[in-house]
Amino acid sequence: MSVTTSLARTAVLVAVLALPACSIIGGSKEPPQQFAPRANAAPDPAWPRVDAQLTVGPVQIDRPYDSMRIAVRPTPQELQVYKGGVWAQRPSDMLLASLVRTFEDSGRLRAVARAGSGVNGDYRLLLDVRRFEADYAGGALPKATIEVSAKLLRPDAADVLASRTFVVAEPASSTDVPNVVDAFDRALVKLDREVAGWTLSTAASIGTGSRMK
Repeated sequence: MSVTTSLARTAVLVAVLALPACSIIGGSKEPPQQFAPRANAAPDPAWPRVDAQLTVGPVQIDRPYDSMRIAVRPTPQELQVYKGGVWAQRPSDMLLASLVRTFEDSGRLRAVARAGSGVNGDYRLLLDVRRFEADYAGGALPKATIEVSAKLLRPDAADVLASRTFVVAEPASSTDVPNVVDAFDRALVKLDREVAGWTLSTAASIGTGSRMK
């Protein structure tokens, strides 16, 4: 049985058929295992220090990806979900939590907080998650693929100071769900480091009077 879902950027076929190459949702009677990637990204010594406060979020995400189910794309036109495994929290919350932790652990900012926490930021970082899926991309093994568009703004201004799109893809060592989750863990670490490094470098540059795009 399949269901046609209209995404914001492309139409994909969401199927719930069994796929021999990976564990896809089916009629399993066992409760699914919960997975919570840790994604502890070590700060880069080259990151600049910025005497500013940053708020992160809100996170926008395409609806099929912001689910407790782990999305997998076996073919370019199909989006399915794994059986036997679910996320412990939604990808939007997972990504926000890991990125805020990366900024906090770096010690490169005066303060960092989630949007809506009551902290007044000198900058705000908006995130648009376009992909959060295990993508086979024609291969025998999937890659944990995350695509995020980031925008850096002043807290009370609508004009974007800088923007960049990040795409990371980490290969899984097998088609088993735990190994796919390990790939997502590595992808999140890589994404956190890239977004944090870009944000800090951009804020430091803007602070000296220049603008980046």
